[in-house]
Amino acid sequence: MTSTTKKPFSKDILHIEDIDTVCNEIIAKMRTDVAKKLQRRGAVIGISGGIDSSACLALSAKAFGPKNVTAIMLPEQDSSDDSRNLAEELAAAFGVTQTLVENITGALEGFGCYQRRDEAIGRVVTDFDPAVDKAKIEIKQDPASTLPPIFSITVIKPNGDVVSKLLPAMEYLQIVAATNFKQRSRMSMLYYHAERLHCAVIGTPNKHEVEQGFFVKYGDGGADIMPIGHLYKTQVFQISAHLGVPQGILDRTPTTDTYTAEQTQEDFFYQMPHKEMDLFWYGFENGYPAEEVGKVMGKSTEDVENIYKNMERKQKTTAYLRMKPIF
Repeated sequence: MTSTTKKPFSKDILHIEDIDTVCNEIIAKMRTDVAKKLQRRGAVIGISGGIDSSACLALSAKAFGPKNVTAIMLPEQDSSDDSRNLAEELAAAFGVTQTLVENITGALEGFGCYQRRDEAIGRVVTDFDPAVDKAKIEIKQDPASTLPPIFSITVIKPNGDVVSKLLPAMEYLQIVAATNFKQRSRMSMLYYHAERLHCAVIGTPNKHEVEQGFFVKYGDGGADIMPIGHLYKTQVFQISAHLGVPQGILDRTPTTDTYTAEQTQEDFFYQMPHKEMDLFWYGFENGYPAEEVGKVMGKSTEDVENIYKNMERKQKTTAYLRMKPIF
């Protein structure tokens, strides 16, 4: 890492000073990219009631006009009811009347998504009953741990009992591969409607998801443009509030909404709240000394160095996700 810092590290370093200008620049680029580069006439976007898709919906409505935006809800049997309710509220807030609900449960059953996932869970938690139990994958390590991520499967019984066991590599890979059918099925449906309407697919990943590899290749990583791919999560919240995203979405804890048990993005991948992670990531990619960042964040120099190493490891191990096909 090379130092590009010009001001002391602080907890306010990611605050957007001129938010109108930032939003207007993104909106102008979206118009140019869709109309001139892609030669499409509007936007198709999947909305889930999450902050990232909400920001992208708001920007799309401003860029193309609400009538040229088609918002698609893509629930499946594990989705939270909150996701659809908040997505509907979002579309109404920005005057987007072209909304569709495409339930992808049938497609996922056809792929064997649930059966393959539950089979792998059952090999680890032998009394797992997918009909009544809820499950999720978690990382329970300190983000400053020097060890690579160690994943556990957590099963919640109907009576509230919790069973958590370390996931062997084979079972972990099968659960993730099966679950990734969800993102890839959604991508296929979005492109169906985009091609039908001669529109562009708007991707919703933020900077962390793109650069740390928290996306599914040819799933939620499949899009025509990614308007917030350069923004930290903290900044996504800032522009969302500025553009008028409903308060219920702004207050919602970021979730994957992927597993049957409630799972935050912190549980599964990032290992720390986004407000902390954003600052450590900024320090990491801009060459701030670990000692300087530690003093601001209340961490030892060693802990910050380890967090930097873990971020670098994630970049390297997920590099293949960002690669174009090799010819």
